[in-house]
Amino acid sequence: MKKLIVPAVLLLMTGTATLAQDKVIAKYANTIKADDLKKHLTFIASDSLKGRDTGSPEQKVAAQYIANHFESVGLKGIVGADKSHFQLVDLVKRGWGEFYIKSNTKTYVYLQDFIASNTAPINTEEKVDFVFVGYGIDESRLSDYATMDVKGKVIVAFDGEPRNTDGTYVLSGSNEASKWSKADSWKDKMAIAKEKGAKAMILITKTSDEDFDKAIKQRQVMMKRFGNARMGFREDGEPKGADFAVLNVSNAMATDLLGIKAGDLDALRAKAAETKKTVAGSLTPQTGALRIERTITPVETYNVLGFLEGTDKKDEIVVVTSHYDHVGVNDGKIYNGADDDGSGTVSVLEVSEAFGKAAKAGHRPRRSMLFMTVTGEEKGLLGSEFYVRHPVLPLENTVCDINIDMVGRTDKEHEGKGDYIYVIGSDKLSSELHQIMETSNNKYTKMDLDYRYNDPNDPNRFYYRSDHYNFAKNKIPVAFFFNGVHDDYHQPTDDVEKIEFNKMEKRAKLVYYMAWDLANRDKRIVVDSNKP
Repeated sequence: MKKLIVPAVLLLMTGTATLAQDKVIAKYANTIKADDLKKHLTFIASDSLKGRDTGSPEQKVAAQYIANHFESVGLKGIVGADKSHFQLVDLVKRGWGEFYIKSNTKTYVYLQDFIASNTAPINTEEKVDFVFVGYGIDESRLSDYATMDVKGKVIVAFDGEPRNTDGTYVLSGSNEASKWSKADSWKDKMAIAKEKGAKAMILITKTSDEDFDKAIKQRQVMMKRFGNARMGFREDGEPKGADFAVLNVSNAMATDLLGIKAGDLDALRAKAAETKKTVAGSLTPQTGALRIERTITPVETYNVLGFLEGTDKKDEIVVVTSHYDHVGVNDGKIYNGADDDGSGTVSVLEVSEAFGKAAKAGHRPRRSMLFMTVTGEEKGLLGSEFYVRHPVLPLENTVCDINIDMVGRTDKEHEGKGDYIYVIGSDKLSSELHQIMETSNNKYTKMDLDYRYNDPNDPNRFYYRSDHYNFAKNKIPVAFFFNGVHDDYHQPTDDVEKIEFNKMEKRAKLVYYMAWDLANRDKRIVVDSNKP
């Protein structure tokens, strides 16, 4: 092979250009400062914003603050004819009004007397017949429907499957449980009940009534923290599966609904085990009433977008995201969400400012940059899902998404150790994105990159739990930065005073360095992987 001789003057010029570019990159990286991150977060995670719940007035204040910042650093709005920074995310809040079951003697109220595995609207009170169907199983070894007509009825069934007094299972004749003992076996029972034409299903707990009461109290706490309403998109109507109610009740409540005496349910369980036959139909159907009132309220909330147009490759877009919502106020306590995800939000603000200042000084990126703080993450990644359904910029032109969700703290795994960050998803769709991230870290920030949560068998499933995932579902490469959970995660104690701003500065700078490379390299990164 012939040796290539490069003139020394060309080498000198190339080296000089590289050095000059490195100085430019470093200059604007140094505009990302711990003090500025603290200034922004002190407002975003203040008590005055009351936890930034999705659609709340206080969340709108946060959105305006973010938009004002984007505008001040030279990022433009691109939404709609008026070129707004705000993308309306067209949500509704679905909740419950009057939700009760009536026996001949008493009215039982949702979340006080019973809970639900699945719901379906019955907006006005309906008279119903409660029909006992044993365990609600239908298979060759045991059919609780062989002689039962349950069309239009509310069926009442034991949860689980029949068991002998020695603990063995009737269906298997051994210690081996069948699918009817799974935690989600109600789904199989529901499918059969729907096929048979039943109106709804009531499952009698297989735990003690004392334990069932504890389960109700736990559900009450959860609903207080996260709301007893589900959010979704207006055009979707009801959530999938919301056409059949599965309600969970105590033994005492079931006894009343079925018009029997205390102890009769235990006797029926014993008879099913002894005879190994169905006990369906052994009780006289009882009349009662059921109401499951659905409430639907429009929610006005926004993704906030800041756009910086590129130069020669401006049609390609590098996206940087975080979510700026949190869970609001519960039991009078403000959940400020300083780390989750105030830290990611203010990191986006600082990285956007670095790019804006560079562009103003004549160092505009080749590709366009979209900085976006999304809403509704805590309700199910709704803001980012809305964006990919209704993209303001073409998804096919979107190079990647770098997502920042919790980057202001240290988890127990890294206490007393050096600087670190968890990296999730960077290699799943593009080997080049992963390499850019590692090269940027090795050259500039030199943190420990921890990949343990990138494991497809990670039981925490963090890869699926933040906004990058909606981009990844559309085959757009992603990198997700995360500091791990801590004792203040989703607690009212997640406050600014506990944020480690120097660590957050370094993590934000890694995002900046990556984004700079992605925006200015000659070729768009490849999509060459499809890892789980």
